[in-house]
Amino acid sequence: MASSGLKGSISQEARALVPSTQNNLHPSSQFQSSPFLSARGNMLCGLQGPVQEGATDYNKDKYDEDKNPDGIISLDISENKLCFDLMSKRLTQSDMHDIEPPLLQYPDWKGHMFVREEVACFLTYYCKAPAPLNAENVVVVNGCGSLFSALASVLCDPGDAVLIATPFYGGIKQSIFLYSNVKMVYVHLDSKISDTTSRPFQLTVPKLETALLKAKSEGTIVKALFLINPQNPLGDIYSLTEMKEFLEFAKRHELHVVVDEIYMLSVCEDSEMFRSILSIEQLPDPMRTHVMWGISKDFAVSGIRFGTLYSQNQDVCKGMASLCYLHGVCGTTQYKMAQLLRDRDWIDQVFLRANHARLREAKAYLVEELEALGVPFLNRSAGLYLWIDFRKYLQTSTFEEEVKLWRRFLDNKVFLLYGKTFECCEPGWFRIIFADKIHRLQLGMQRIRKVLEAIEGEMAAKGRSQLDQAEPDGKADSIYISSHQA
Repeated sequence: MASSGLKGSISQEARALVPSTQNNLHPSSQFQSSPFLSARGNMLCGLQGPVQEGATDYNKDKYDEDKNPDGIISLDISENKLCFDLMSKRLTQSDMHDIEPPLLQYPDWKGHMFVREEVACFLTYYCKAPAPLNAENVVVVNGCGSLFSALASVLCDPGDAVLIATPFYGGIKQSIFLYSNVKMVYVHLDSKISDTTSRPFQLTVPKLETALLKAKSEGTIVKALFLINPQNPLGDIYSLTEMKEFLEFAKRHELHVVVDEIYMLSVCEDSEMFRSILSIEQLPDPMRTHVMWGISKDFAVSGIRFGTLYSQNQDVCKGMASLCYLHGVCGTTQYKMAQLLRDRDWIDQVFLRANHARLREAKAYLVEELEALGVPFLNRSAGLYLWIDFRKYLQTSTFEEEVKLWRRFLDNKVFLLYGKTFECCEPGWFRIIFADKIHRLQLGMQRIRKVLEAIEGEMAAKGRSQLDQAEPDGKADSIYISSHQA
């Protein structure tokens, strides 16, 4: 009887672990249930989708300039691949290699005090805090994914929900659901603009109010608001005025606010300025305001798992400390990170100057290519990516067609992420990473161009005029290029 489980689809018991709302992960109907696993184990194994399948294909056939030039180019993962030379040189200098006995022993699970002090000084300086930040309010864990997971457990009960605007970085869903069974209430944003003062995918307090009211009317308990600033995948930077409005909204409804500022130093355009909420003189509700930052994006070292939380609420910090037992950072890594963060001259004069220049160059190339193709996109200043509008290449405006287009890119050996993975409510938007070497970007764009030109030919052969029709609503913003700008 046990072997029959291997032939059946995922069990009803396992499916019952996943809330039946559209706001959460769902087990694949193709997964074959295993008798060796718990219901939760089967559910975890079954949480697969097209992106995971694409990742499997990519890992089997990665592009390598010498060994596999026909392999798959990855423009999907938000990694900065432009600064290996700078980081490898700095991380191998002699001051990185001192080892004292405490580094090889159990630390305070929130992090060694020396590294928390350096994090506090670093954030005070780069977030332009009005007063020195307190190391006692710092918690260090192995990456911001772990922070999301631990915060969900500390702030919410199983079945509770957090409020978040879409599109957003989809890894948050998995982080808060897998251990804590916390749901998400989506504030769906779209590309339509109503007047000259609005922008596509703009988050406003009325939209937050509407989503929260609807969730409450359905019996959902919402405990927190999650904000990503700078935003992923849009590249938007919320102004300090907007952030204060969001914080006041949360205070009115007694919601915690978790602000992910992991891209705060990845703003490559001089015309834009990021302002951290840690720069606010008086937070509306300091006991319910928590700020995340990590080194993976801003320092181009996503393989080093080092995420930080700053919270004035010591109850939250104590709760996090218990979970840090599972998510700690090894002592030698903490030492290296402290050395890195205190070296402000190198950060300012060497790394940030070079990193921003390289990001600008790579982004300029991708912008030029998209303009030549006549493909609209959001031209924002932050992050490692562009949010690109491929809607006119869909046969019909459905998410099924979006996945078909994504598969055509993958079949042509270029791996992107499509809008549904970010819970975008409009089919046809894609995120493309530009923080890569120019020769890889060139090859990736050649392959993308080949797919788009093939689709144009197919539409023309069928007598379709879709590509010549008026574009969808919401294209009055100068962020769009080509025919949209006209």
